[in-house]
Amino acid sequence: MSFLIPVAVAFLIGTLIRKVMLRPPSAERRGVDRWVRDSFVPAAYGLVPRAALDAGRAGPPPPAHRLQQMQAVADAAWDGDWRPAASYVADAGDDWDARWSRTEFLQHLATEDEGWLRAWRAEQPGNCDAATLDAGLMVHRAWQIRGSGYAHQVPADRMQQFRQMLPAAMQAAREASALDARNPGPLVVMITVARAVSCSRREFRAMWAELTARAPHHYAAHWQALQFWCAKWHGSERLMMRFAVRAVRSAPDGSPLSGMYLHALEELDERSSGAGRMRAQLGTRRLVRVARSLDQVAPDREELPRLRHMLAHYLVEAGRHKDALEQFRLIGPWCGASPWDDSPDPIAAFDRARGRAAKRTKAQANPKGTTSMRL
Repeated sequence: MSFLIPVAVAFLIGTLIRKVMLRPPSAERRGVDRWVRDSFVPAAYGLVPRAALDAGRAGPPPPAHRLQQMQAVADAAWDGDWRPAASYVADAGDDWDARWSRTEFLQHLATEDEGWLRAWRAEQPGNCDAATLDAGLMVHRAWQIRGSGYAHQVPADRMQQFRQMLPAAMQAAREASALDARNPGPLVVMITVARAVSCSRREFRAMWAELTARAPHHYAAHWQALQFWCAKWHGSERLMMRFAVRAVRSAPDGSPLSGMYLHALEELDERSSGAGRMRAQLGTRRLVRVARSLDQVAPDREELPRLRHMLAHYLVEAGRHKDALEQFRLIGPWCGASPWDDSPDPIAAFDRARGRAAKRTKAQANPKGTTSMRL
């Protein structure tokens, strides 16, 4: 009998989603949109004015000193000196999220010119960071050939070349993993490859267990695992959502890991328009929990701005307008992120969403503790 309840609930949710997808915009929503267009004054709600909105970025640019550091690493690498790149990654220490982010930056440099990486590998063949970077570069090049489309959209010759390149990348990642039993980076590469080589769930779980033993809250690793468990790869909507909910529950203070739930909702919407919105409406408490978790994340975490954009969107769709309005205040002028950049006019889409939140919230103009924001 126990299996009947989930099946019945799944059927109900599917029916509701189909009804939402087929329902035209209500007269009430059209009226709200007219108010946003004609009467909405953002500054009255502690929001930046329309004229200040910037669709060029998801959030503020990195601090100048960080950009200068990255530029110095890039200049040295392209001049053939790998040592600043090696120090740049090593300086992240045991902050595995930061270490992975720096590795991804070096991978970008290596796609332009890999001579410095070849020199690094030759000079330090036992360096785990260099070996991880090399394996990740192999995966990146394979995906460049495949492209980002669904499998049926990829030409057969490109798909064949893609699949031929992956076993070598997996082997390179395994060898990198053996170089440092503490570093989760090689395993992030391995689970990225896993979904493309039709790795079994059992094999994937074994890799995941090893990865999380090294870094239980690794953000990029969780995003790759979410992809494995989604319906378009080797899982299902149920398995993906279960994984995302577990991430919310396990997210430690200061980690953006709860954002996996937002990525899962976005994945639902990509597969079936309105599915993520409907799920958000059924799980408003979880959205509020995600919001509270993200409030504890350091403002300079690079994942935070895009997560706030998704959170604001789903809070609006779930009817949590006051909570959504607070996210829009925290976002400020930036609107170059999903879901707004899916629209031909991201600024208009962003302004319309925050206007809906303002119209429908009971908060008074210039709510306590907020003022019109200055740029």
